[in-house]
Amino acid sequence: MSPTEDETMTVVAIEGGKGPATALHAARLPLPKPAEGQVLIKVKAAGVNRPDILQRMGGYPPPPGAPATMGLEVAGQIAVAAGRWKVGDKVCALLGGGGYAEYAVCDARHALPIPDGLSFIEAAGLPETVFTVYANVFEHGSLKAGETLMVHGATSGIGVTAIQMAKAAGAKVIATGRGADKAAAAKALGADVAVDVTTQDFAEIAKAEGGVDVVLDMVGGDYVLKNLDALKTGGRIVFIAALAGGQLDIPIFRIMQKRAVITGSTLRPRDADEKARLAAEIERVVWPWIAAGKVKPQVDATFPLEEAAAAHAHLEGGAHVGKVILTTQ
Repeated sequence: MSPTEDETMTVVAIEGGKGPATALHAARLPLPKPAEGQVLIKVKAAGVNRPDILQRMGGYPPPPGAPATMGLEVAGQIAVAAGRWKVGDKVCALLGGGGYAEYAVCDARHALPIPDGLSFIEAAGLPETVFTVYANVFEHGSLKAGETLMVHGATSGIGVTAIQMAKAAGAKVIATGRGADKAAAAKALGADVAVDVTTQDFAEIAKAEGGVDVVLDMVGGDYVLKNLDALKTGGRIVFIAALAGGQLDIPIFRIMQKRAVITGSTLRPRDADEKARLAAEIERVVWPWIAAGKVKPQVDATFPLEEAAAAHAHLEGGAHVGKVILTTQ
């Protein structure tokens, strides 16, 4: 498990600092040096996420102290130990950046044991999605058993995780996607109701189902008023992205009438202690769901690390169901 003798590693760099997917290329950089309380992970697989695309385009800079290279989640083995970990332990971890590489460092508290039965590739798709869903759906959105969650972008990495976690918690799920195939995939993943937004009105269907308590929205734009229309009194709308537009024009009196809560969050800028708190909660609540088979990573495609450009192009194409993963071997 020791690092390479020449003290360098392969990483994915962006030609010119930002650009299209074709700007991604393999490069050699020095091995990262873990600080006190950090582990060094020999990366076996790394998740590809929408924020990586935003960073590649120059719109999502890493927080202070994080690596300049992309990659927010990895799975691998501990090469330099700290905290509760020992060399050789199999972990998946949430990173501030730097996951598109042969080695990565992270706060030891932000790593979690790979659940029994999962491969490195499957485990690499857990941290970013599970942390995001837990923080936004269960903490900010306060979803409870017996309530109804509506998930937009239901076949994205976040979407497929949200469906499974909500069902594991005893909630009803209404999932939306673009096209009949995506609606069918959402239903196969456990959604109680699946809506093809290209031919159906999700707000009308949600109201016919009795309304929703929580909306997880990564779309924004013209979905916002429909979200509010679909919401039950006292419901919560949680934004995690705005792929169709980020400016809101909402009738305030309608919010008042519904006693609606509109909130949202980002994960990457949270401080180390807050991420450690989330990690501990996720291990306590979500890891047993994975062990019981109620939540399982859905991997759509894998690409070698050196083919990160193709992985980004695949994610941007939008046809994926679940996660896109880079592998280092």
